[in-house]
Amino acid sequence: MRQVKQRNRIRKVDDFSGRRRLVYFLMLLAMLVLIIRAVQLQIFDTRFLQGQAQSRYVSTVKIPAYRGQILDRNGESLAVSAPVDTIWVDPQYCQLKKNKQACEELVSDKKLRQAAKILGIPFAKVTKAFDASTQKRFAYLKRRVDPLLTFQVKALSLPGVSVIKEYKRFYPAGEVTAHLLGFTNIDDQGQEGLELMHNNILDGIAGSKRVIRDGARRVIEDIESIKQAEPGQDLVLSIDERLQYLAYRELKAAVLQHKAKAGSLVILEAATGNILAVVSQPAFNPNMRKGLQISRYKNRAIIEAFEPGSTLKPFVVAAALEGGYIKEKQLFTTANFKIKGRWVKDGHKYGTLNLTNVLKKSSNVAASKIALAMSPDYFWRFYHSLGFGVSAGVGFPGEATGSLPEYDSWSLFEQATLSFGYRVSMSTLQLARAYTVLADDGILHSVSLRKRGEDPYATRVLSVNIAQKVRTMLEQVVQKDGTAYQAKVSGYRVAGKTGTVKKAEAGGYGDDYLSVFVGMAPASDPKLIIAVMVDAPQAGQYYGGLVAAPIFAKVMGGALRIQGIAPDAVQDTAVLLAN
Repeated sequence: MRQVKQRNRIRKVDDFSGRRRLVYFLMLLAMLVLIIRAVQLQIFDTRFLQGQAQSRYVSTVKIPAYRGQILDRNGESLAVSAPVDTIWVDPQYCQLKKNKQACEELVSDKKLRQAAKILGIPFAKVTKAFDASTQKRFAYLKRRVDPLLTFQVKALSLPGVSVIKEYKRFYPAGEVTAHLLGFTNIDDQGQEGLELMHNNILDGIAGSKRVIRDGARRVIEDIESIKQAEPGQDLVLSIDERLQYLAYRELKAAVLQHKAKAGSLVILEAATGNILAVVSQPAFNPNMRKGLQISRYKNRAIIEAFEPGSTLKPFVVAAALEGGYIKEKQLFTTANFKIKGRWVKDGHKYGTLNLTNVLKKSSNVAASKIALAMSPDYFWRFYHSLGFGVSAGVGFPGEATGSLPEYDSWSLFEQATLSFGYRVSMSTLQLARAYTVLADDGILHSVSLRKRGEDPYATRVLSVNIAQKVRTMLEQVVQKDGTAYQAKVSGYRVAGKTGTVKKAEAGGYGDDYLSVFVGMAPASDPKLIIAVMVDAPQAGQYYGGLVAAPIFAKVMGGALRIQGIAPDAVQDTAVLLAN
């Protein structure tokens, strides 16, 4: 009996069946949980998990668009975009790595200083880019980097560094076209000049694509194209790069020679109003703008207005002849005369002058008498019909409108001074445009910076007869006893007019002068019009005939030869052939 009880006690002690059942139950439960979880992950959460996985190694990348070129009338590139590298950093890269310590050891102070030196940027900018505390996943190290520098930075093996492609704008002609073209910012968006004016045409539309990245966020494979980048359109200008360079070279040399503050020059095609060249001084290099003052960016020829002085006298004569206020053979005495207590004077005693000599000698007294012979409303309407007081209409950013006061506010003295270019202001471009009336037999042309075959907005302002007569008178201005003998171009007949005007300042007029000349050639059938303005020459000479006229002669002579325009001065041509 005792043995049976002992055997039952041992069996009771060794009985694990309950525990086994519990283990089996737990195992089955775990398997069930795993099956349920697998079903959930494989069936119900598939899209979510795939999206999470892709977000770790698949991303969408922007494809920069190529900005359209700016070309001159002959197809020469004036502005072009080239692909460049941009280096960026993922500041969180080391935080996400398993071996965080080993990764961070690569970002040594020595290597960061080397990177700063290679890229030419402050050391503080580099350390900030790698600063994980910013919580950013993207930081520029440097944009628009030379490929050689990119290679040197990559050789440092800094973690989290990647390279993307962008475009950088280059201007092959540099200073020569700087004021006209303007420039773009670091994002290749127009900021000044034609780059700003036509940004919507030149700017492309960026595309996008999906790519696979590795652990360092570097692109290792393209998956698919989402949207193709659309390049910007090319812009073809009316500008001739050869004439642009010629004008730039001569204007710059003259501004330096005469120690002038500034200058501007415009070349127009007489029959179409196409702008063949437009330059200003001082200039700047759009490829290297660091440290430049904003005032250097001003395209003075288009946006800066000034009083044009005696260059307006031909229009006073033309207006009076057209309206029948004076006769072609009428004579004018030039003794100084007073208008309500204020004197109108000439620099010299000219005696009695006919109309041709009024322009040839540039008499203020005679021009004033002609202006006062006209009714104020007629005089104002004629000036207004030449485009005075309104924009030239090229659409350039900041384009000048100039000023022309309403005739009902004129005093007699103000009406007189309007005849020799005071109380009215305009840009060099507006002044050149007005002379298309005399160059193209009475037709005023609109002006354009885009190449065109003809002017659809041309309007008649003068009769053919009057325009030709005044143009013939202006040929005498360039003769030996005229005010602009230095505007003479060998082999060609030249017609033009000088202007020497006191420079307006706050509260009146200062001691500085503006030297101006506008002319056309060949005078028998004008093809080109050139207007020149030199601001505040300080080297002794300041008369338009001595400062601006020689610039005109050099530019016009070169332009006529470049354009292949035949000489029309018979005597000069014979001398040239003999030599």
